[in-house]
Amino acid sequence: MDRGNCSSQTGFIFMGITINPEMKSTLFAVFLFIYLINLVANLGMIFLVRMDPQLHTSMYFFLSHLSFCDLCYSTAIGPKMLVDIFAKNKSISFIGCALQFLILCTFADSECLLLAVMAFDRYKAISNPLLYTVNMSSRVCYLLMAGVYLVGLGDALIHTTLTFRLCFCESNEINHFFCDVPPLLLLSCSDTQINELAIFTIFGFIELSTISGVLVSYGYIISSVLKIRSANGRLKAFSTCASHLTTVAVFQGTILFMYFRPSSSYSLDQDKMASLFYTLIIPMLNPLIYSLRNKDVKEALQRVKKKRWI
Repeated sequence: MDRGNCSSQTGFIFMGITINPEMKSTLFAVFLFIYLINLVANLGMIFLVRMDPQLHTSMYFFLSHLSFCDLCYSTAIGPKMLVDIFAKNKSISFIGCALQFLILCTFADSECLLLAVMAFDRYKAISNPLLYTVNMSSRVCYLLMAGVYLVGLGDALIHTTLTFRLCFCESNEINHFFCDVPPLLLLSCSDTQINELAIFTIFGFIELSTISGVLVSYGYIISSVLKIRSANGRLKAFSTCASHLTTVAVFQGTILFMYFRPSSSYSLDQDKMASLFYTLIIPMLNPLIYSLRNKDVKEALQRVKKKRWI
């Protein structure tokens, strides 16, 4: 569409989670509680890994970055959503909307890739423990994380540029509680085929490669674990991997439901519920899953408490 025919769009208005005034107080209390746990748990995991020397391994290095990604994209959404529950004017500027989506997409994509990197790390730890520290040296870990963030940022810039170059010449009301691609495409009066193609190709490639990487890594992990003679050793190996598999299944399952279901089954109400799950609830669950099932994390927390650092 000719850009000259586009009306100048200065901002958007969120319709929010609900318009029912009786539910607002309850929803605010529930989501504030979830966000505070999210904040404390992820910051706690990051500081714990930094402060305890025994957690200075590649596994916990990646785990701290997982918490960092969770913290970044949930904070891009959570505070604004909480304020908008009671706000009469749920507006956001055009630039603010683009920035919110850019942060969300960057760290959500980075988390997808990071989960695959963590699966590869577990494969190296279990298949060849004697060479683990050599194969997963600090230099390798930093290079992997640099690649994860660069790919996440690159993908986010592509989607942000394609989305916010569209014409929004009708209503500026977004039937959502944050700036996301599907509701924005519904508002546009431009041809959105390129945007839809970008989602299914670029983001689809990221999803396919990360899920394939996780499955291949765990195929080798299961093969290596079954060769362990000690029942205790097998149980410990499976226990370590169970937390990661739980995180992968929950996160990737929600993402696939959000962006890769048929357009005929698309529902804004379903989209809101799924968005709440992956923007607030999953970032809260991840550090809890790893800490509650991880003996090293529990022991590190006890050591930190004894030193009166917390």
